[in-house]
Amino acid sequence: MPRVKFHTLTEQMFYILLCLKEECYGMDILDKVPEMTDGRVNVGSGTLYNLLEQFLEMKAIRETKVEGRRRSYIITEIGEEMLKREYDRLLAQAKDYEKRCF
Repeated sequence: MPRVKFHTLTEQMFYILLCLKEECYGMDILDKVPEMTDGRVNVGSGTLYNLLEQFLEMKAIRETKVEGRRRSYIITEIGEEMLKREYDRLLAQAKDYEKRCF
């Protein structure tokens, strides 16, 4: 059965939304994600801008500034709900692991 779009988030999606809890430009996200994950997760520019467009369409984020080609974004309430749902899902997985392995 195919995955419902954005029902669960990829690591890149999760960290993009997490970055956007503070207003930032797309280029900032490219730097912030590897920094916050100690290099474990990277987002390519094509992936980033594709996901930003999809998040905009879903109203999970909104543009805050447009300066030529530079655009800044921030998460919306819809995006916050998506991020929280994914966080809760990850916690549930960790609890399942702990019950099974400890």
